[in-house]
Amino acid sequence: MHVLIGYGAVSLGFAGALLGIGTTIVSLARKQPHLMRSVRVYVALIAVAAVVATVVMESALLQHDFSVKYVAEHGRIGTPVLFTIATLWGALEGSILLWALILVGYLAIVAWRFRDRSDDPMVGWALLTMLVVTAFFFGLMLGPANPFISVANPPDNGPGLNPLLQNNVFMAFHPPMLYLGYVGFTVPFAFAIGALVTGRVGEGWLVETRRWTVFAWGFLTFGIVLGAWWSYETLGWGGYWAWDPVENASFLPWLTGTAFIHSVMVQERRGMLRVWNLSLVCATFALTILGTFLTRSGVIASVHAFSESGIGPILLGFFAVIVAVTVGLIGWRGDALRSVGKIDSPVSREGAFLANNVVFAAFAFVVLLGTVWPLIIEAVNGDRIAVGNPFFDRMTMPIGFVLLFLMAMAPVLPWRKASGEVLGDRLFWPVVAGVGAMVASLLLGAAGWAPVLTFGLAGIAAGAAIRQLVLATKRQGWRGLVGRTNGGMIVHLGVILIAVAFAGSNAYLRQAEFSFERVGETKEFAGHTFTYVGDDELVSPDGRIDNQVLVEVDGTIERPALTLFPFAGRTLGTPSTRGSLIDDVQLSVIPTNEEDEKAVIRVTVQPLVRWLWIGGGLMAVGTALALVPGKRRRPTAPTSAMPTSDNPIDVDPPVVAV
Repeated sequence: MHVLIGYGAVSLGFAGALLGIGTTIVSLARKQPHLMRSVRVYVALIAVAAVVATVVMESALLQHDFSVKYVAEHGRIGTPVLFTIATLWGALEGSILLWALILVGYLAIVAWRFRDRSDDPMVGWALLTMLVVTAFFFGLMLGPANPFISVANPPDNGPGLNPLLQNNVFMAFHPPMLYLGYVGFTVPFAFAIGALVTGRVGEGWLVETRRWTVFAWGFLTFGIVLGAWWSYETLGWGGYWAWDPVENASFLPWLTGTAFIHSVMVQERRGMLRVWNLSLVCATFALTILGTFLTRSGVIASVHAFSESGIGPILLGFFAVIVAVTVGLIGWRGDALRSVGKIDSPVSREGAFLANNVVFAAFAFVVLLGTVWPLIIEAVNGDRIAVGNPFFDRMTMPIGFVLLFLMAMAPVLPWRKASGEVLGDRLFWPVVAGVGAMVASLLLGAAGWAPVLTFGLAGIAAGAAIRQLVLATKRQGWRGLVGRTNGGMIVHLGVILIAVAFAGSNAYLRQAEFSFERVGETKEFAGHTFTYVGDDELVSPDGRIDNQVLVEVDGTIERPALTLFPFAGRTLGTPSTRGSLIDDVQLSVIPTNEEDEKAVIRVTVQPLVRWLWIGGGLMAVGTALALVPGKRRRPTAPTSAMPTSDNPIDVDPPVVAV
């Protein structure tokens, strides 16, 4: 029954998407806006189909219906309920179903939000674009990523999720957060396509999608931070970011999306950087599809990647179509994309934002090159190579310094042109903060030019952001903390905390291995005391067995373990972390020979790690505040005004809003 209803729902969603596409094309071609009302009916049909398909799959997982192939391959009786629910996005077909559900959610909200704009061709083309993307993902579920395939002889039980995906609750939240960001960029991409097709490439489409973009970017950011936290708490290797190809796949659209969020302010204020903005938003969406290809095609080896499947070439082909269409449209509208303004001086806020675009593009290129280069080499001559951390660290470090510098300078730079007197006045306290941060770090024992320079630049950037917030709250009261600009300063403070924590935790990481032979034996390392207390065995209701080693760390008992998953025949390390605002102490059990009774523990001591997660939380708060409407500086004309015969291409006036 689950298979029949689920596959029927997917088929209904695909049919609804095709009918919506056809109706939208007819409406646009014949200029019959009343037909767009029918499109909203099809969108509602697609939404119902996506919800039904998802509910049916979750029902099959929770009821352990092993007649469904997806449940038979990934479900298991005895798996905790939370991880049973998370099994939906723990493997290929279910993850595509979740993607489609979130995409349809965005589609339904857009259709409802613009329900009174049936006569607006740009909205029509945006809906058409989203319907095409929706049809593509429903088509995948009817073909190579079908989650509703029946099993002729159902097993009594299944293997369950990959044990790595059951060893931390973050697995239940990290992928959905990431998908809300990934899929959310479909909305600004769709309006960018609508603007290019209709020729309305002014500032109106940016205003329509401003909050959609910030919303998607916020969830993508939160998803990446949760993923780093999951890696740190689960894998026990003493790190949280390894430039893994799948990590890079989510980081790439974050880089271009971040550049876009900054760049749109220049176009809204000065009518500049139009090509940049359209290119960045289209690149961001294209990179989400490329990331999906890297994650789900099996072409890379990663703890995050799914097994090999036939979906890879289809995703790669879709990525190629997106790139070709967007490049063609931008080239077609080349004359209309000429900026109405120009940069009066490189030492200005628009100059800083342009430099910001260039640096973020360089960052994205480096990460993309390092990620796909092994695939290119293997495709060309069959050789397998690996691009490791040294390449990424060496190439991205100078880019990171430049970004910190721009983060420090941009908030204090005025629009158009900056005088030396103005800069001197605005930079005084930020520079004092930067020098103070460097001196403080040296007094606390910091060594090495790279982390000390990071602390100094972070101090200047933090000073500039705090200065902006202080001035804003003096002028506007509590509203000085909301709006895109002011909320963005809080996001900057979160980024600064992450930069400082990243530099400190990597530069001053200390690691050692201890062999404990008797209870009560004590070791000292990095200012901490470790005492072997004994061993313990904990059997969980789901059948997994934690063979724990009890170690007292500065008076607190920690329980790192080797966890046996009998149903999977695998043993994984389960680290134990004692964290503080100063440093983290992480303990991991190292497997030894069965006849060897010594307990071998790897101890990793890293300063400032806790500030990574605090910085991520501050970025989330800043993003939420940026979504709150700020105080407008002056009245604005209605956005996305219809083209006129006198000016058929660019009739959207610049809009200045915070």
